[in-house]
Parts: sequence; C-alpha cells; structure tokens
Amino acid sequence: MKVFLLLYVVTILLLAGVYSQFFRTPKKGDSSGAERCFCQLKGALDDCSCSVETIDGYNNLKIYPRINSLMQKSYFRYWKVDLQRGCPFWHDDSACAMRFCSVQTCTEVSEALKASGLSDIQDVPEGIKGTPPPNNGYTYIQPKNTGDEDKEDCDKQNELGYLNTTLSKETVAGFVRWAAHDDALDNFCHLEDELSSNSTYVDLLLNPERYTGYVGTSAHRIWKTIYQENCFKPKRGTNQYTDLSNIGEMCLEKRAFYRAISGLHSSINIHLAAKYLFSDGTGFSATPVWGANAEEFQKRFDPELTNGEGPHRLKNLYFLYLLELRALAKARSYLTNWNYYTGITDEDQDVQSAVKELLLVIKNFPEHFDETTMFAGGLQAYKLKEEFKHHFFNISRIMDCVGCDKCRLWGKLQVTGLGTALKILFSGNVEYDSSTQQDLDTARHTNFQLTRNEVVALFNAFARLCNSIYELENFRRMTTR
Repeated sequence: MKVFLLLYVVTILLLAGVYSQFFRTPKKGDSSGAERCFCQLKGALDDCSCSVETIDGYNNLKIYPRINSLMQKSYFRYWKVDLQRGCPFWHDDSACAMRFCSVQTCTEVSEALKASGLSDIQDVPEGIKGTPPPNNGYTYIQPKNTGDEDKEDCDKQNELGYLNTTLSKETVAGFVRWAAHDDALDNFCHLEDELSSNSTYVDLLLNPERYTGYVGTSAHRIWKTIYQENCFKPKRGTNQYTDLSNIGEMCLEKRAFYRAISGLHSSINIHLAAKYLFSDGTGFSATPVWGANAEEFQKRFDPELTNGEGPHRLKNLYFLYLLELRALAKARSYLTNWNYYTGITDEDQDVQSAVKELLLVIKNFPEHFDETTMFAGGLQAYKLKEEFKHHFFNISRIMDCVGCDKCRLWGKLQVTGLGTALKILFSGNVEYDSSTQQDLDTARHTNFQLTRNEVVALFNAFARLCNSIYELENFRRMTTR
C-alpha cells in the first residue's frame, strides 16, 4: 500500500511539473509586466486607417482558421530550399550544435522510409516535383493531316512566300533568359533556391517553426546586421532596434520598410515564445517539451524591459499583416486561377476551392492598406524604390548566414513571402480592378509571373503572421488570469 501511495504522489508531482512548464506564466509579482505589453496595443495603427481590434477580430475568427487548415495540405507543406549556400557577407562557421536546429529534408525522409520498408508514408507528390498537370490549357495540339492533296498544295507554294516558324534551341534559350531577366527586375529578393543543384524539398509540417536553443553572438549578429546596415532607420538611436520615438522623421516609404522588418522580427519572436523549448534544469531535456512561455514573451515585449519599444514592435506586426493581406487581395484573381497541382486529385480540388474562399474573405476585409500612396513622384520615387529593393535583396541574402538550419529555413521562407508581397504591391505589373476581376491571361499579358516557391512562401509567410496575432490573444489570457 505504501509503495502504491508513493508512486501515486510521484506521478502527481511529475504531471504538475510538466503542466507548469508547458503553460509557464510570469513569476509572482511580474504579471503586471506582461500586461503592460498589451495596454498600448489598441486603437488605430500609424500609416493605416485600420485598428488593432478590427484586425484581431477578423483574423482570429475568419482568416486564421481557414489559412491554418489550408497550410496542412500537400501543395503548401513542401517547399524547395538550399540550406547549404554559404554566407556572402562574412565567414561564420558557428553552426548551431543543438539537435533541434537540424532540418529533415524530404530526401532524407525518403531514404529512411526505403530503408525501413515503410512505403505507405507519403513522399513529395509527383505533381510538386514537376510532373505537368493533365490538360494544362496551354498545350499545343498538332493538327491532323487531311491527306496528300494538302501536301501537294504546300509543295507548290513559292519559296519566297514560305514563312519558317521553327525556332532554334539557341533562340528559345535566349527567350527564356530574357523572360528571366525581365522577371528578376520585379523581384525584391533572391530566388535562386528553386534552381540550385543543392536545393531539396522540405516538409514544413515535419519541421515546424519553434525555439531551438539557437542563441548567442551568431544569432544576434543576424538581426543587428539587418537593422544597422540593411534597413532604413531613424537618425538617432544606438541599439539594434532603434529609438522609435522619432520614426516620424522618415518618409512614408522608408518608415514602411522599417516597420515591415520590425514586424517580421516581432512575429518570429512570438513564434519562439509560443513554442518555447523548456529546460529540465541541467540542460535541454532528452524528451523535449515545447509550450507557451509568458516570461519569454514579456522579456521581448514588456515596455519596461525594452526601453518602451515593446508595444511599437507589436504594432509593427499588425502593419506587416496589413501589407501582406493587401498583397493577397491585389493578386486575388491571379492566385485564384493558379493551378495548385500535386497529382492528388481530391485534395487538389479541395485546395482550389479553399484558396478561392480564403481570398474572397481577404478581399472583403474592410480597411485594406493603400499602397498607391507609396513610390509616387517621378525620378526620386523610382530611385527610392530601387534603394528599397536593394535593402531587401541584402536581407534575403543575410538569411544564408543563419547558423541554425531550422531558423534559416523559416527565415528564408518568411523573407521570400514578404518579398513576393512587395513584388505584387510595387512591381507595377499587377493591374487590378476591383470592379472587373482580372483573369490569368491578363496577368500574364502584363508580364506578372510568380513561381511555385513564391506562391507557397507567400501563403505560408502570411499564415505565420496570422498565427502570431492568434497567439497574442493566448498570451493576453495567460497574463491577465
């Protein structure tokens, strides 16, 4: 009986310990600090007509449930990425040694499945790997020969009247290079990963974004370089985040760029605090436990611990949300007509319908960001946009300097998604008329093109922002109970 009681007590204590780790809240007396993160997070957002409350309600009730379900589908869960490309800015061999930093590529998973004989587990669908969909709609069909009479008529044609419509391989290759060059002019980030020989598909559901233990000089250097060398910022301020009290001194375009990068940083920090890797007191546990850590959230966003910047960082998250939301709305017709093909027939049909429904919900958002107020004003505006693009190009390359493979994966994905949103908003090639829906042919006629990697990154990056705003409500409940 005594042994039974002892085992019962030990079990209760263990369960209590796991519970307290999984839902860690601030220490006694610190709850007001966590509450301070939200006391200024309300009302209208700068440079927008929208309010925090409007976004919270619309996202948490209408958008987040839909996009979260959509990102579980095969088309969006596989992304092609090169995690071997070296850092172009500095030599850094300080790779994260934590086992939670590693990424399981689909190639590795496939090899492991073959070795184990578990062939029933899904590999990358053939449609994603390049098998073309049936009846593409743009397939050239050779006309049937009507007989020898037609051949004789052709033979009688005068040689000077003959038009040779065949193209040499060199000419076709030239057209491809021209098209790639024209498309690159619109890009806001580097997109070599899709064509790199070192690229491989990664299952995003098997490699979720969460805290890995990647900290220290290497991790801090990434954001420091982004803010201090590759980002527009106010003139004063010495820390890596910059004093935001004088951000109004910047023009709208530079301010929007800074706020977008700050919003991305905030979103990533929320993900890490919401999926925090808890320690067992002697190092990270052999059996990892991830959960919401309100203390970590407070450290990153409490105004008293961030020189008053915490609430501004959170508002910048909302600004970035509106930016990417508007990009999806602007490209709605193009994305609705996109072929989300994997070869899994039932799922492909569901995804096509789900994307259409999601984009309609996004279109009906009541207070969209107005991108037409940016980069308007002749030569000076053009120079500013090129500078804007140059800064973002550098940021996309800095992602190759991240020492944690999982952090690099999600950093590259979210930066590519933001770069795709900027391409949609500011390339000038998406002619959208809300009264007459543009179709795919019209978009192609305006030279606007996206790759599969861009589309997958665009939706996943926005889904991460939706998740961040959803998690904010969870942290709000944790810190006020």
